[in-house]
Amino acid sequence: MLPHVHEHIVQELRQSARTDTVFVVVAVAFNLIALGINWGTAQTYDPGPGLERARPLANDLILVVLLLSTVLITGVALRALGAGMDTRQRLTEGLVRMYEDEGVARYYDPVLAANYAARYRLFAVVVGLLGALAVVVPLIERFLG
Repeated sequence: MLPHVHEHIVQELRQSARTDTVFVVVAVAFNLIALGINWGTAQTYDPGPGLERARPLANDLILVVLLLSTVLITGVALRALGAGMDTRQRLTEGLVRMYEDEGVARYYDPVLAANYAARYRLFAVVVGLLGALAVVVPLIERFLG
């Protein structure tokens, strides 16, 4: 029975890693695309020399919707990464307990668990910073550009 439990935990770890990878890649891609779209939407319309620059109300509403969407999607991605980190930690702790019970825990370096947690924190920083840039840069363009 123990080999089946071990295989199940390892499979769960693999699935969790794949899911987290998808969340990170999608969140990074989304935030980079959102940065470009939000920045473009934030720009004022310049009809040419001698004419007044315009900021149509529709652009303002679209910008607000896009910025709120960016914040929401980035928040969901960060929450998913947090859940992934918690899942990995719990599964790894279960493996270590199993290894201790079997007398093979000395072959599992506890630094690995700390490295996993650090990696999740770094992923969250990247996703969070890109999300913040996708919101702040368009606002700077809109209000100072």
